[in-house]
Amino acid sequence: MKVLITLLLFSILSFASLLDFHYLDSAKEAYNKKEYQKAQELYGKVDSDEAKFDKADALYRQKKYKEAIKEYQSISSKALEYKKLHNIGNCYANLNKIDEAIKSYEDALKIKEDKDTRFNLELLKKKKQEQKKKNQNKKDKKDNKDNKKDNKDQKNQQNKDQQQNKQDQNKQNKQDQKNKQNQDKKDKQDQKDKNKDKSKEQQQKEDAQKKKEQQQKDKEAQRKKEQEKKKEQEKAQMAKEAKKQPPITDMEERKWQKMLNQKGVNTLMLPLNQNKERKRNETNPW
Repeated sequence: MKVLITLLLFSILSFASLLDFHYLDSAKEAYNKKEYQKAQELYGKVDSDEAKFDKADALYRQKKYKEAIKEYQSISSKALEYKKLHNIGNCYANLNKIDEAIKSYEDALKIKEDKDTRFNLELLKKKKQEQKKKNQNKKDKKDNKDNKKDNKDQKNQQNKDQQQNKQDQNKQNKQDQKNKQNQDKKDKQDQKDKNKDKSKEQQQKEDAQKKKEQQQKDKEAQRKKEQEKKKEQEKAQMAKEAKKQPPITDMEERKWQKMLNQKGVNTLMLPLNQNKERKRNETNPW
């Protein structure tokens, strides 16, 4: 019974081996014919690190670099480690992931020194430097462009600010001029009102002075009138008394005349000698 089971297992394994050999042979034939899709599918039917490597290689030929990397990374065979890392570096290089590619090449060279791997590594390092320089130039160019743009924007902003300041200054000047005109107008009106008040005050003073002078004149006229009246009264009184008294002598007449003259009283009295002369003239001749 054990012999039968052993023979059965051997038969199965032999058949499987024969089948794998068939797949591998067909896959290799398809690969050589550059039928990479068919080769990929046939290699995928065999479960071995060598078949995985060839499948990843077929994916690489189809430029399916991400799928190829994933397939390479599933290989655990130490014997294929160098080739696996080298090819992973190639995949990353085609994906333009230079840092990842450089690391894969460096890891491969740690296992085995190879001129192709070294060439690819140095080429990528040089490319990295060029790309870095290019990026730097691009960055510098962008910075220069940004600086020019910033300078232009700054200049435009300065011009805009200057224009705004000029407009504000013009506006302020107009406002100042308007304020000055209003102030001048107000000052003129105040001066006019002041002059008016001054004229009014001066007129009042002049009117008061005229009134005072008129009152003084009226008072003086009244005084003169009263003096005239008093003189008239005195004159009338003296005339009345003169009628009652007997004729006075020449001496008394001169005395009275002198007194009246001192008082400023004008009389119609005639000197005595004139009376006598009149009497003589009135005397009838012989």
